[in-house]
Amino acid sequence: MTATRTSAPTAAPATAQAITATGLRKSYGDKLVLDGVDLSIAEGTVFALLGPNGAGKTTTVEILSTLIDADAGEAWVAGRHLTRSADAVRAAIGVTGQFSAVDNLLTAEENLLLMTDLHHLDRREGKRRARDLLRRFDLSEVARKSAVAFSGGMRRKLDLAMTLVGNPRIIFLDEPTTGLDPRSRRTMWEIIRDLVANDGVTIFLTTQYLEEADQLADRIAVLDHGRLIAEGTADELKQRIPGGHIRVRFADAGALGAAAGIFGTATRDEDSLTLQIPSDGSLPTLRAVLDTLESTGAQAESLTVHTPDLDDVFLTLTGQPRPAGTAAPTKENA
Repeated sequence: MTATRTSAPTAAPATAQAITATGLRKSYGDKLVLDGVDLSIAEGTVFALLGPNGAGKTTTVEILSTLIDADAGEAWVAGRHLTRSADAVRAAIGVTGQFSAVDNLLTAEENLLLMTDLHHLDRREGKRRARDLLRRFDLSEVARKSAVAFSGGMRRKLDLAMTLVGNPRIIFLDEPTTGLDPRSRRTMWEIIRDLVANDGVTIFLTTQYLEEADQLADRIAVLDHGRLIAEGTADELKQRIPGGHIRVRFADAGALGAAAGIFGTATRDEDSLTLQIPSDGSLPTLRAVLDTLESTGAQAESLTVHTPDLDDVFLTLTGQPRPAGTAAPTKENA
């Protein structure tokens, strides 16, 4: 990684940030994958990085977890400079990738004990740590069963348990629930919430499940063609997208006509007796619509509020064609 400053401290700026990155760039040959990515992720939060296949999500994780070097830019992870203090960074993080690190030939307990050996825990402490993690992840009953027989959800839980052996302060979860059924996915969500709420862990999450980001993330960033094109809370991102509206159904055509005469920008549907009124989804807007309807005396049968969701955000922000010369390389998985 090439430093972009003439001098830089070995520790991050004195703020409560788990990860800070400036100007991260990465290319494979003539294919630009990351094009000046800046990040600032607070400690004890869930940060979700969204983007279409080839956007650069996995490359970002690989750089921040010291697996590969960036071509340019700087980063601090867990208060340490990413390249000058790489060993300290590795000691503070855990990584669970798209593909499980579980050894199918070993039992759940043996997989965990292998990790305790890699972290140089003594035998007694290693067994205690493995036992605690098996209990925490509801794997005690299958502790001595071969992992080859585990379901996808059980393997994901064991994989994450193995990541926790080293007590990481920051965990990178790269597509952690890919291939899981809805029940297993929600179980994993609860585990992630627990890690943040009770352990104070920071989670860096990449996912293509937009509901997952909506449910878990304190802040969300959208990556497209190697650039961050939007960042904020889920609600902030949704408010950037037009299309929110209030849909009012009326008892008869007369009531519909009376209301339509007042809401000039509304869309009228005679067949369904509905009026679609543009709205930002806020309570003051809803109250104003209700007050106006009451003043007209129009009899409304029902009212529903529709706001853009993260699917709308994702499709709107990443729907443009890829610029020439920035197609993602085959090495990039996400």
